[in-house]
Amino acid sequence: MQLSNEEEDYNLSLSKFESMLKTNKVLFFDSEEFEEIILHYLDIGKANLAKKALKLALDQHPKSTGLKLVQVEMLVYDDKLDIAEKLLNELYAIEPNNEEIYIQKANICSKRDQHEKAVELLKIALQYTDDYADVYNLIGMEYLFMDNLEMAKESFIKCLEEDLEDQSALYNVVYCFEFLDQNQEAIVYLNEYINRNPYSEIAWHQLGRLHYGVKEYENAIRAFDYATLIDDEFLGAFMEKAKAYERLKKYNEAIESYNRTIELDDATSYALLRIGKCYEKLGNLAKAIQYYNQTVHEDPLLDKGWIAITDFHLRQKNYQKALFFVNKALAIDNQNRLYWKRYATINKQMNFFEEAEFGFRKAVEFGDYALDTWLYWVDILQFLGEFETAIQTLLQASEYFPEENEIEYRLAGLYFMIQDTTKAKFHLSNGLRLNFENYILIEDLFPVVWAKKTVKNYIEKHRK
Repeated sequence: MQLSNEEEDYNLSLSKFESMLKTNKVLFFDSEEFEEIILHYLDIGKANLAKKALKLALDQHPKSTGLKLVQVEMLVYDDKLDIAEKLLNELYAIEPNNEEIYIQKANICSKRDQHEKAVELLKIALQYTDDYADVYNLIGMEYLFMDNLEMAKESFIKCLEEDLEDQSALYNVVYCFEFLDQNQEAIVYLNEYINRNPYSEIAWHQLGRLHYGVKEYENAIRAFDYATLIDDEFLGAFMEKAKAYERLKKYNEAIESYNRTIELDDATSYALLRIGKCYEKLGNLAKAIQYYNQTVHEDPLLDKGWIAITDFHLRQKNYQKALFFVNKALAIDNQNRLYWKRYATINKQMNFFEEAEFGFRKAVEFGDYALDTWLYWVDILQFLGEFETAIQTLLQASEYFPEENEIEYRLAGLYFMIQDTTKAKFHLSNGLRLNFENYILIEDLFPVVWAKKTVKNYIEKHRK
């Protein structure tokens, strides 16, 4: 019951202090009570109350080093670094062995971006402290600021040797391993950690994430299982477990795990979308479309939802429905290149070439520079007889794909169509140089050009 007594005293101190503020009576508190009261207000972001408490505290205990250190902390919090430093130097003259002085000095150095100096001061604090874990954690953070991840990792590992339960240090260790591309080493470390602390759901979850990252999905599921056994409301672990099941094509298990995340929290559009995809993979199309509809209802701004529903109807060759949904998506966000490309593709399938051309143009305008997008667009322009525009578009595309035979052959064909033989031959020889076999593109796309004897002779000459 020791802890609850302490907590009770602490709550009593707080309510005593707050009633004192209301009545304007001055009551006496010992210096440690004041320290706890001040730090409590700082923690919950009530700086004004913290300052009031500090002023009263220093009136009652003008010689208390502990309170003066709290005062330093508040000065640093307010970015009054010079005043804080002056006060620290005075305290240092009185108590050179107080680790808190070195920690606060390090804090000031850190704020001034003097991280090397901060580490030196924290190493001195290590000589005087009882709380090694805290100091190692602070050293680790300084190394993170310096982008020295190897040293940061070592410090956080030392912190965890002192205090197994320090969750922020555990997250930071894994972050360092991952940043250094040491996933396998991280897995070894976490297994050792779990041997010492088997009921850490965080460690199991991180271990699962690392196994997932190196495509060891069975091991990942095993780790996530332990995490969810220890904490059966661990949302992240259920979500990651579902993803791993999907990778193993175990769609029923994946659905079950995604559903658990929905039970624990409100349905997320991501979970609904993934459940839809799993049902589609299982061939249960009615369920799939039901979940896709829920996805876009839940989050109309999630483009993956609209794309899933559109692609679903495209795969069923139900172009009217696909077009209906892509138009709804465009009504919400008409600058989305993924929507425009689908709009174009569907219209092309339905032989609405003007609309398809417009769609591909918009897709490129909003940043879709994929080769197939340019080529579909150009082929439609050619079909519509807009040879000049098609040529300009291909020249633009060639800036992104300078050595692409598909572009060169099309340019050759189009220049032949507008009777610019010099340019046509230039691009034809480029195409033949880059990929000779692909000359059949001329035959496929430009039968009129292919019919010319001169063109066939030119290709034959290149063959030799």
